[in-house]
Amino acid sequence: MKFPSRIAATISCLAFLKIASAQNAITSTNHVELFNGTNFDGWTFCMRNDADPMQTWSVTNGIIHCNGSAVGYLRTKQSYSNYVVTVEWRFRQVTPKANNTGVLVHMQLPDAVWPPCVQNQGKSGRQGDLFVMAGAECKEHLALGKDANTPVALRGEPNENAVGDWNTNVTVCAGNDVKAIINGKLLNEITECTVASGFVGIQSEGADFEIRKMYLEPLRIPRQKIQEQPGTPTNNYSLTNIMFPSGVNSLHPNAHTIVVGGPAN
Repeated sequence: MKFPSRIAATISCLAFLKIASAQNAITSTNHVELFNGTNFDGWTFCMRNDADPMQTWSVTNGIIHCNGSAVGYLRTKQSYSNYVVTVEWRFRQVTPKANNTGVLVHMQLPDAVWPPCVQNQGKSGRQGDLFVMAGAECKEHLALGKDANTPVALRGEPNENAVGDWNTNVTVCAGNDVKAIINGKLLNEITECTVASGFVGIQSEGADFEIRKMYLEPLRIPRQKIQEQPGTPTNNYSLTNIMFPSGVNSLHPNAHTIVVGGPAN
């Protein structure tokens, strides 16, 4: 694709003017439970108009509940790079303009609504869209020539479960690339992001939802490249050489699905 000159110039500039990553980011080598099942230890909040976060967020019986009454987010106190973050969540109910949330990765300081980051969209019916927010950018969004309110749209049909059922939102952060996987289906990928490390957060933007699990796992780089299925197209997905944790060891570009096998070596 040939980019308009303005966009091409912007990409060139961004190659040299990367947004500064959050300080003290770590690359974890182990599974990290981000939610301890009891309280918000390890997390901090940022809410619009300094709203009391405890009027929006709560923990009961091992479940985080966000009622969406105030706009903002909770985020980890620790900053990370090169990881896979998994969120298991569900909508309690969905009504017009009360159906939106998201998983935020590579969040930058200072805290604000919103900070530079990447959002794996959690809005009902659009999970898998990828937003670059508050000045963050990526190659695919620049090619659209749109503002930050326009996402890089998910590819293919949504893969969400019915309202009230649990969904698994996986965000793969590999250097400057981010992938969105919804209920085991690879739906989106953006590359050359201007943020490559930062905090992990959950957005409150109207939706009434629950979270039962949030955890982070490290990426593992295999000795050899992932082999594509013979004769199958990549459908414009670039297959980064990543070994996913928990036995996920390849991507089938034809079906855009994760293939689960034995543990990666």
